Amino acid sequence: MLKNVAAVLLDGVHPFELGVVCEVFGLDRSDSGLPAYDFAVVSADGPTLSTHVTGMTISTPYGLERLEEADLIAIPAAAPRPDGYPPALLDALRRAVDRNARVLSICSGVFVLGAAGLLDGRRCAVHWRYTRELSIRHPRTRVDPDVLYVDESPVITSAGTAAGIDACLHIVRTEHGSEVANAIARRMVVPPHRDGGQAQYVERPLPPTRCDTVGEVLAWMERHLDEPVTVEDLAARAHMSPRTFARRFQQETGTTPYRWLLRQRVLFAQELLERTDETVDAIAARAGFGNAAAMRHQFMKALGTTPNAFRRTFRVRLAS
Repeated sequence: MLKNVAAVLLDGVHPFELGVVCEVFGLDRSDSGLPAYDFAVVSADGPTLSTHVTGMTISTPYGLERLEEADLIAIPAAAPRPDGYPPALLDALRRAVDRNARVLSICSGVFVLGAAGLLDGRRCAVHWRYTRELSIRHPRTRVDPDVLYVDESPVITSAGTAAGIDACLHIVRTEHGSEVANAIARRMVVPPHRDGGQAQYVERPLPPTRCDTVGEVLAWMERHLDEPVTVEDLAARAHMSPRTFARRFQQETGTTPYRWLLRQRVLFAQELLERTDETVDAIAARAGFGNAAAMRHQFMKALGTTPNAFRRTFRVRLAS
């Protein structure tokens, strides 16, 4: 049973992400029949820490030795360090996992878990702005850019900022049940569970690329999302063999023609759902999915939500 929680801070910690951990695990709500945790804020960089908010510092009497008794160690966001992290902190995190304690990262706190080797072979989440950097630094992890959090117990990772709330409430739900998690969420005035993933909040999740040889084909694909196409069709437009085209496409876009086209169709459908009154069936046809069921399937895979739920969240009301 989860009883002892520590938030470990690095210089330059982000106060909001720290506040999320404190709000869920650091407040005594036992007067409402909710669990109270033995909670401490621990420093990995001395008794007084700077934050990324100008002029704001945090002081704590607790050092890394406090981590040895924690059932859950949370690492709020701080700027990724190119020169590494304190070895004593990394050792403490590895020992915690070895004794079956949980470790939780919020946003860029995941880089600390990566430095400790705790992401190797695991799927993880991080704010979409850091997915590329995390993948480069830690190629043995599987970075999922579309989700709010990933639980690969005992390692839990969450995406940016408010996704830390989702991850913390997930831990409470796992330990104490939905009734307790829902009660804490009500006290915080947040939903106990959000549908979907952070992919909903990224305008253009595909990075810009230099497309020297397939650029014209990409432009054609964007103009004809509603048409069925094959790699052979696209290769013919590029005046290449299918094998050469597929290889060149991968080199210049970082993905396959099918995945690129599918992502553009999802993006186009998102725009139509936000900005038009068209039915889901009509949007599915315009975006190249064929029917609403197929579009729903691809939305669930890409965004973790349904077209109707996406529209309810992001709908821009049209002027009458």
